[in-house]
Amino acid sequence: MKTALFWFVLATGLWFTLSFARADEPVMAAPTHSQISSTNVSTVAVPVPGEKAVRRYHATVAVGVAAIIWSFLSPALFLFTGWSARIRSWAERQRQNWYFTFVLYGLAFGLLYFFVNLPLNFYASFVFPHNFDLTNQTFSRWLGNTLKSAAVMMVVGLAVGWIPFLVIKKSPRHWWLYLGLLVPLFMTIQLFIQPVLIDPVFHQFRPLSDKTLEAKILAQAARAGIEGSHVYEANLSLDTKLDNAYVTGLLGTRRIVFWDTTLKDLNDDELLFILGHEMGHYVLHHVIKLIAFASLLAFLSLYVAYRLAGPVIGRFKNRWGFDTPSDFAALPLFILAFQLLLFVDLPAYMAFSRHIEHEADRFGLELTHNNHAAATAFVKLVQKSVYVYQPAPIIQFWYGSHPTAAERIEFCNQYRPWESGQPSKYQQYFK
Repeated sequence: MKTALFWFVLATGLWFTLSFARADEPVMAAPTHSQISSTNVSTVAVPVPGEKAVRRYHATVAVGVAAIIWSFLSPALFLFTGWSARIRSWAERQRQNWYFTFVLYGLAFGLLYFFVNLPLNFYASFVFPHNFDLTNQTFSRWLGNTLKSAAVMMVVGLAVGWIPFLVIKKSPRHWWLYLGLLVPLFMTIQLFIQPVLIDPVFHQFRPLSDKTLEAKILAQAARAGIEGSHVYEANLSLDTKLDNAYVTGLLGTRRIVFWDTTLKDLNDDELLFILGHEMGHYVLHHVIKLIAFASLLAFLSLYVAYRLAGPVIGRFKNRWGFDTPSDFAALPLFILAFQLLLFVDLPAYMAFSRHIEHEADRFGLELTHNNHAAATAFVKLVQKSVYVYQPAPIIQFWYGSHPTAAERIEFCNQYRPWESGQPSKYQQYFK
């Protein structure tokens, strides 16, 4: 165990060092918004990040490494101290039925786990953004959202968290198969209810207040073959100064959401490209493809977990206080296994994510033919986030869900098949 920990810390340190060494360094300050608008209409240069952006990048890597290490150590703490087994034994002594024992264990474990992770969560989600002037969020609002998030997690956990234990108990040899088949169902249900039941707990969503922009959006949606589009704005300015837009939901709950900060910071042409990008996700069925790919990775990871569970529990059963994965006390082992397998799976998932994000960029360009607005949108988004345009390769490989901003800007500059009479890849979708 000590040897494994040594190699993990060494590898993490190497990753940390490489991240700092390979980040793009500042030579001059990034251009202002007025300088962007005066750029040649054909191309937009990739700005050199300012000193504050590089500092934020380095700090983000440091916080990220700390979060990764802590995500492994915190569940291990519950295992090797015997806390999890003691909580399970306390719940069993109440002499209630199987599910009620799970509820008592889940409530006690969830509360302790929340407080164990609270200091890092407080720094990463409140102190850190304030250090770089990325938020106006008050402490009371941060605390309220944190407690709401914990409550949602607890409700979901008590509603479905017992299922893996029951499946493992009923089918000790094939539980990985049955749970693997349940993963896409769970992800689909979550995606369906997220926009209507979970997201409104944290923010207000309303139709666009700018009716001129809304008319342009509806016209663009009609061109993309999307009838009855639902586009909302959300009051994220209460929690962040950053910009974003995203597609969420499934079937009748599917919608495109703009943060109100984005509507304020980008002009109409830039917003229409962002919308075209999100429409690309919708038209090209990227959400379904992501669910399918994530489900495949989960299926393979569950089989690996099944193969390792017996030997690992057998090795530490006396110290951990349980000898089967169907024991409620194994919950922190599930969390630890999930974190480890997620870490291993991330490069594959992120590579697939980068692919579909690139195709959504292509769709947005083919829909709007406004390469300049697309490129300036990316410049403004990075400037607002105070970040770099080209993270270190290892960071991009492991955690880059999108192509780098530099890559996206250059793609916007270069991709113009319609100007040379070449066919567009997605022209069959346009009306």
